[in-house]
Amino acid sequence: MRLIVARCSVDYTGRLATHLPEGIRLLMIKQDGTFMIWSDGGGSSVKPQNWMTPPTVIEEHGAPPELIVVRKRAGSTEDRLEISIAQVLSDVVHDMGEAAELEKDGVERHLQEALADAPWFCGEGFRLVRREWPTDIGPVDLMCRDCGDEWVAVEIKRVATIDAVEQLSRYLERIRLDPAMAACRGVLAAQQIKPQARTLAQARGIDCVEVDLAVVRGEREPELVLFA
Repeated sequence: MRLIVARCSVDYTGRLATHLPEGIRLLMIKQDGTFMIWSDGGGSSVKPQNWMTPPTVIEEHGAPPELIVVRKRAGSTEDRLEISIAQVLSDVVHDMGEAAELEKDGVERHLQEALADAPWFCGEGFRLVRREWPTDIGPVDLMCRDCGDEWVAVEIKRVATIDAVEQLSRYLERIRLDPAMAACRGVLAAQQIKPQARTLAQARGIDCVEVDLAVVRGEREPELVLFA
C-alpha cells in the first residue's frame, strides 16, 4: 500500500463535477488499484473525501509527482480524478502482507459452544446429552435432560425471531414422534428475543431464556435483581 501525504487540490469529473481546494490530504493507493483521498477532521474523518474502486488506471506526471490522474470506465463515460500536488510531505510504501479474515466473536456458534459447557443457563438442573441432536429435518442445537430427567430440546440464536420459534416447533414435532420422547419440551435460548417471538413461543408452550455470552463464559458477573 502506498501512502502519500501532500498539499494538493482535487478535481473530479464523470457523472458530475466536484472540486476540493488546496489542502493537506492523505492519498491512499492500494495494490488492487483502489484510490482514496482522506483529510483529517470533520465528517470526512470517517470516510474518504473521494475515492475510486478498481479497475483503475493511475498515471503520475513529474517526479516527485506534480499531477496524479486516476481514470475508470463507467459505462459509456469515464470517471476521472486529477490530483494537482503543490508539495509532497511524505511518500511511503508498506507491504501489508496477506490480509487475515475478520474473526467475529459472539456469533451463534460461540453461544452454542458456551451453553453446551454450561447448559444450566438454559434451565435449572439442565445437563447436556448431545450437541447437534439429529432429526430428519435438521439438528437441534442441544438436547438436554432437566432435573426431573425429562427431555429438553434447546434451540440457540443470537437474536431470536418468529422464525426461530417456527424452527424449534418443527423439531419438537419430529422428536415427539418417538414415544420415548413424546413429552420433550422446548427452550429457545438467545442473547435477544424479539417480543413477537416470545409471544408465539409462550402460545406454543416453549420457554424463552435470554443469556449473556460474557456471563456464560465467566467473563462478567450476572446482574443482581432485587425483588420487592
